[in-house]
Amino acid sequence: MFNIGDVAVYPAHGVGVIEAVENKVIGGEEKTFYVMRILETNMTVLIPRDNAHRIGLRNVISREEASRVYEILSRKEVSFNHQTWNRRYREYMEKIKSGSIFEVAEVYRDLYLVSQHKPLSYGERKLFDTARCLLIKELSLAENLKEEEVEEKIREVLG
Repeated sequence: MFNIGDVAVYPAHGVGVIEAVENKVIGGEEKTFYVMRILETNMTVLIPRDNAHRIGLRNVISREEASRVYEILSRKEVSFNHQTWNRRYREYMEKIKSGSIFEVAEVYRDLYLVSQHKPLSYGERKLFDTARCLLIKELSLAENLKEEEVEEKIREVLG
């Protein structure tokens, strides 16, 4: 359960603030919703409270979990099968939608490594940017650092 003012992560959208808890009648049935404002886009989303966990709404990771993200980013022994970019795109999109910061880190790392060998497709560039934003925002909150500092740490880890 989240309270007004809590910071949480909504899969594929990123970090947001619970601004309200509202009851709405839908299909003749009263439901309770979290009203969440996504920090990166200022978009507002309604999340059914009784379904929030299944949707993947979660707390921001801890400082210890943040170090695991950097470990994932530092792994260079990733094997790339030579599948088409659209198949990779679908796999990466599923990881981003999972809401797991660790899977988002894998997407970012893998696309970074691909970009070192060949240009990314338009879709891959968009995923790369999405993963970057999701990582930076959550890591900055987890580590209590400015986003620029997190971005520099990520650059250092990736080499």
